[in-house]
Amino acid sequence: MKKRLKNLLNVLSQWLMLPLTLPCKFEEKLISKDVEIIFNICTHMVAMLPGLPGVFLRRGFYSIALEHCSLESHIGFGTIFSHRATRVADHVYIGSYTLIGSAIIGEHCLIGSRASILSGTALHILDDDGTWTPYSPERLERITLQPNVWIGEGAIVAANIGQGSMIGAGCVVTTPVKPQVIMAGNPARFVRKLEPESRFNT
Repeated sequence: MKKRLKNLLNVLSQWLMLPLTLPCKFEEKLISKDVEIIFNICTHMVAMLPGLPGVFLRRGFYSIALEHCSLESHIGFGTIFSHRATRVADHVYIGSYTLIGSAIIGEHCLIGSRASILSGTALHILDDDGTWTPYSPERLERITLQPNVWIGEGAIVAANIGQGSMIGAGCVVTTPVKPQVIMAGNPARFVRKLEPESRFNT
């Protein structure tokens, strides 16, 4: 009964979000997938929807507006997706006030509040005159969080994270992280290898 009610509320949320998702899809299909003016306006609007209704409405919006977003995910209050070229898998938890660029977020990933998943490390480069260039879609890099990754509160991630790894709170990651490890600090440093709990229970 509970699952049926949740499914019903998810579908209702998708319908309620059509006034926002339809303009986003028109922008993508009729103008360009790289043009995200309407998309960004809408993401700021849905980020501020409060309480449990906001959780359902954000999920309804992003399930259509993003490249893919599972209806079995949680997107916290204040969270903003900067780019529609993002995939959110089943059972993903995203905390409040999180900023996500272009990313692939695998199943069972946990992303703490105020974390940032950046679109790589080269969105801005020095021009010939020595000034930093503005954002360009050509330099966009899609960051991959493999399944079962835990990103701590306030962490900044600009590189791929291997399956089952944990990124400590406030950690800054600019190079790829191997599977099943704990990283902490700024810059990110290896802490230890993770082992399944079952190995300690035998």
